[in-house]
Amino acid sequence: MFRFVPFVFLSQSLAAFAQDLGVPLTWREFSNSRLLAERISIAEDAINTILPQLDTSDAQFNGIGYWQSGNVFSAMANFDHLAGTTVYETQVVDGLSTAFDLYSNFDQYGWWATAAYYGYRAYGNQDLLSMAIATWTHVSQYVITTADASSGTQPNKDFAIAGTCFGESMAGGVFWRPTVDDTSINSVTTGLSAFLAETTGDATYTNAAILSAQWIQNLQINADGIILDTVDGADCTRSPASWLFTYNSGKYLEGLSVLKDVTGNSAWTTLMTDIAAAAIKSSVWEGSNGIITEGASPTANNDGVGFKVSVRSSDNSALQILIHSYNDVQYNALLELAANGTSYSSSWPGPPQAFTTWGQLAALDVMVTAINTNSP
Repeated sequence: MFRFVPFVFLSQSLAAFAQDLGVPLTWREFSNSRLLAERISIAEDAINTILPQLDTSDAQFNGIGYWQSGNVFSAMANFDHLAGTTVYETQVVDGLSTAFDLYSNFDQYGWWATAAYYGYRAYGNQDLLSMAIATWTHVSQYVITTADASSGTQPNKDFAIAGTCFGESMAGGVFWRPTVDDTSINSVTTGLSAFLAETTGDATYTNAAILSAQWIQNLQINADGIILDTVDGADCTRSPASWLFTYNSGKYLEGLSVLKDVTGNSAWTTLMTDIAAAAIKSSVWEGSNGIITEGASPTANNDGVGFKVSVRSSDNSALQILIHSYNDVQYNALLELAANGTSYSSSWPGPPQAFTTWGQLAALDVMVTAINTNSP
């Protein structure tokens, strides 16, 4: 799990209702007046507070797992991208290079590959782009193609796959783990293709992004517009209906925010807007005050506390306002309710607590996103 923080084809499951993009008046402090220089300083202090936990020998951070550690490098790269600096270039390039050398194709974790893409975007480092592409190329061997769905077989799996589930094609689904026997297909596994399509102009990535986006659109959106977690690729068994995590909606939104620009297809813009409004206002992971509570754990780490996604701001002015208002709710809660100096509790409604790596990680994307979602 992780927490979704927005930076800033209509599915049948969403067509039944129009989205209200208004900012709920029950939200706590949905604006801030801090100038750009202060927002940059706050974000930099938050990153610097977690950096002493970095073990440069394996690119991991004490107190959190390998998967989560990749998100710290993402936050550093995105900070430099948004602030227009190269403050963390050495740490990002060295850390990602170390992990790629130690774990073949980042151990096939797309989250690290996306971090490598963010690093390329921030610094123009071609080696980082090559890492992202290499990981994508390996993981793409575990995508269900249209031909696979028709034949009921996948060349890198040793079981018969379900070509359709719930009356929809499984083409575009990406298996969670690149092993012959793992049957899980997760929504969070998708996303990198759109970035690579935009960067390279290669239709291979564009087509892959469209296929996976359609798979989620057709199979993985519930009646409330929230992205579901897992489908079993062998027997179509779903994860429990209660498994609703911000990272699934967040990763999908991130991909859609790029795919709409790559394709110029307004249907993806419509879907992105609907999914964003549903996720931002969902009572599943926040109270009426708008503060995200998912994954709060003052005493022990969990995935839910440590993963976030940022999506581009939209051309839709109402959605832009909703996005920056939502981030401001989280930003103000962290600074006013959860802060202990420059460290932050994993419980954003508070109270403050002593430093934990997972609590600090949870705050990073909010702090970095605030650089971009408010006017200078």
